[in-house]
Amino acid sequence: MGNVVHAAISTVSVVLYFCFFVMGFGPIPNILCAEIFPTRVRGICIAICALTFWICDIIVTYSLPVLLKSVGLAGVFGMYAVVCVISWVFVFLKVPETKGMPLEVITEFFSVGAKQVAAAKNN
Repeated sequence: MGNVVHAAISTVSVVLYFCFFVMGFGPIPNILCAEIFPTRVRGICIAICALTFWICDIIVTYSLPVLLKSVGLAGVFGMYAVVCVISWVFVFLKVPETKGMPLEVITEFFSVGAKQVAAAKNN
């Protein structure tokens, strides 16, 4: 009976995680990609973002058992927490707010930023 209960709890937990992920942070990369890339390259950029997501997902999936054996559960969640904090800092500092901005303004924003980086490298 214990194995059936554990299996049911695991299944319900995965389903709940998926539901909350899809309603929360899950679609943000797709929405952001659709907003910031110009129309002429949007398709390829979204494909590259999706490919990167799935490659990272596969890496996490296959590295989890190895990490659990080597650093334990607390170590694994500690590493995941560090990655989340680094990601949050990156998003906070580098990802612009695009709410209410037309595509032309977003494109100009990124082209001005690229010109500033190029000018800084030349000086």
